[in-house]
Amino acid sequence: MNLEYKHLLPDNFSDNSRVWIYQSSRLFSLSEALEIEALLNKFTAEWRSHGADVEAYGNLFFGQFVLLMADETKAGVSGCSTDSSVRFIKSLGEQFKVDFFNRTHLAFYIKNKIQLLPLSQLSYALQNHFIDGNTLYFNNLVQTRNELENAWIVPIKDSWLARKVTLPAGSSH
Repeated sequence: MNLEYKHLLPDNFSDNSRVWIYQSSRLFSLSEALEIEALLNKFTAEWRSHGADVEAYGNLFFGQFVLLMADETKAGVSGCSTDSSVRFIKSLGEQFKVDFFNRTHLAFYIKNKIQLLPLSQLSYALQNHFIDGNTLYFNNLVQTRNELENAWIVPIKDSWLARKVTLPAGSSH
């Protein structure tokens, strides 16, 4: 699996553009992915904030992560417009029977594929060497385009998770 994604991001968006990443509870099929991308394109083309067009971008990455980005240098994203994006994501979840809002399942890149692991099993997975400090983690908490490009897919040891668990010797630096 190729983890390159930065070339898909729009060149004309500010580094401070706001980012929201919604992780699906499962991988989408190709036909679902095509349908989701069409729905994302429609939503981002029509996204408004207090009547002003939101300079928006949406994409489905790796068949499992819905990304929305708004360049607020043109129009700020208000609470109402954020609410409309959440309603859109909820409707996608209902339509495709997936959960985009379960923050207790973490995504890792293991054996050339994305694997979801409940947060409650993280210590067990580390202790039993299913993952280590160098395992790539999808940090869906990134909030800006700059963070998306530099801190979305990072080794566990370089993420907020490193402060939450004891990493096995040899993988913490």
